[in-house]
Amino acid sequence: MKTQIQPLEYSHFPVMLSEIIQIIIPSKGGLFVDCTFGGGGYSKAILKFPKTKLISIDRDSTVMPAAKKLEKKFQDRFKFYQLKFSELKSITKDKADAIIFDLGLSSIQLNNLKRGFSFKSKEKLDMRMGLSDFSLKDAINNLSQEQLKLIIKILGEENEASIISKNIIKARSEKKITRVDELVKIIEKSKRKNLSKKINPSTKTFQALRIFVNKEISELIYGLINSYKILPIGGIIAVVTFHSLEDKIVKFFFKNYSEIKNKSRYLPNVKDQKILFKLKSKKPIYPSEKEVQMNAPSRSAKLRYGIKLSHNSDFDDFIKKFQYLIDIENMSEKLWKK
Repeated sequence: MKTQIQPLEYSHFPVMLSEIIQIIIPSKGGLFVDCTFGGGGYSKAILKFPKTKLISIDRDSTVMPAAKKLEKKFQDRFKFYQLKFSELKSITKDKADAIIFDLGLSSIQLNNLKRGFSFKSKEKLDMRMGLSDFSLKDAINNLSQEQLKLIIKILGEENEASIISKNIIKARSEKKITRVDELVKIIEKSKRKNLSKKINPSTKTFQALRIFVNKEISELIYGLINSYKILPIGGIIAVVTFHSLEDKIVKFFFKNYSEIKNKSRYLPNVKDQKILFKLKSKKPIYPSEKEVQMNAPSRSAKLRYGIKLSHNSDFDDFIKKFQYLIDIENMSEKLWKK
């Protein structure tokens, strides 16, 4: 039986909102897509411009009451769907002028301790963002040591993945690991010799496990591809990332399709290559010092965007580049197909 998660109210700060508004220019009007409704920060800001129409999506059902309020207020100008990024193509037959992503964990999700995203929680292992097939409890108690090591090392970029995964297996052989604080103790014990004052010892492992439970990498990859497909020429994709793995994918997506890959005279297909995006800058945009002071989690944010220049249907090289990450996430199929 699935746990019913009750909606809770928390303050939410949309990251780099003014920068996003400057990029997508809603004052001109048009159709916009907010792929991470969350606390509704981007959506509300876009809807302030009277000539705009907006479609918002989010996989998290707890945001629906706030989304329903906006639907009631703005009627035919706003529509919300509970969907994942990979389902983006299904939302509209019209071409969107700009599509925005604010990746990672929202403050609303983090502050609700019952959902198990926070190290401070003593609740059940969960970490489901919504529309997920299994919980963290399922993963922790059923994956092999090698699988856990791979997830923590690659998705969390955690150097101590080997000892952490070993200690998880040891602990669960005595009794099932069911609560967040139990997992935190295992991680802290594993990293006792390498504790950092700057970062919580559980940070990277929690990131890895959250990504795995929600298949965040696969969703991002197919979300970017689907975004491109529903944009007209001149449309914009803007993405805010919060960790290096996300940014690596977004950076490659824009850079790889914004330049000719090989100018060698020995490769005749070069002239057939299309430049799909125009980039105003290859470097990301960072939050201002003022924003970081007001909203500390924004300090790790990076904003990248691209303007669509041409049509294309082949993204095989993009998928192949990160297939190893998709394969790691697909280990989850054994958990929910039992």
